[in-house]
Amino acid sequence: MSTFLSGLALGLSLIIAIGAQNAFVLKQGIQKQHVFLVCLLCALSDAILISAGVAGFGALVKLYPNLETIARFGGAAFLIWYGLRSLYSAATTRHVLTPQGEAHSSAWRTALLCLAFTWLNPHVYLDTVVLLGSISTQYEPYKFQFGLGAVTGSFLFFFSLGYGARLLAPLFRHARAWKILESVIGVIMLGLAFKLLT
Repeated sequence: MSTFLSGLALGLSLIIAIGAQNAFVLKQGIQKQHVFLVCLLCALSDAILISAGVAGFGALVKLYPNLETIARFGGAAFLIWYGLRSLYSAATTRHVLTPQGEAHSSAWRTALLCLAFTWLNPHVYLDTVVLLGSISTQYEPYKFQFGLGAVTGSFLFFFSLGYGARLLAPLFRHARAWKILESVIGVIMLGLAFKLLT
């Protein structure tokens, strides 16, 4: 259970960060357009990437044992960069949610936009395949539970974000809420980097 919760916590930490995908999900939720479709596509895409990372990375490590060390230090470097970027963003950037766009979009157009935000984002491969895959090797022989926790985190996050957007919309129109969120993300990422290095 602790392995599942570790995967859940890391999965949530990685996808909470402000980005084009999350902004798109928020916008769809606020506008109440194709919310279920958008949440499902995001969560399923994450599940595919996480599964590939957890399954494939372990196989590569067996062939090339040094790969785990390289990935661990690489993952830590990425987390440090990600955490510092979040803290810098919290200190210097003025985030505000301004959901703009067409009054109504077809389900196909919305689905294609959602898939583009998800699969054309280079960070998604670092986060889900490389980082989660490398960390999952530390949980052998329970890496399946770790991966399941991360996948559960994705489903929880995207559906909460999509359907909870109406409640969050007034809050995230204020820059202070984004600053707090970015600060929390930054601290979590730096903590995870420290854990990887030690």
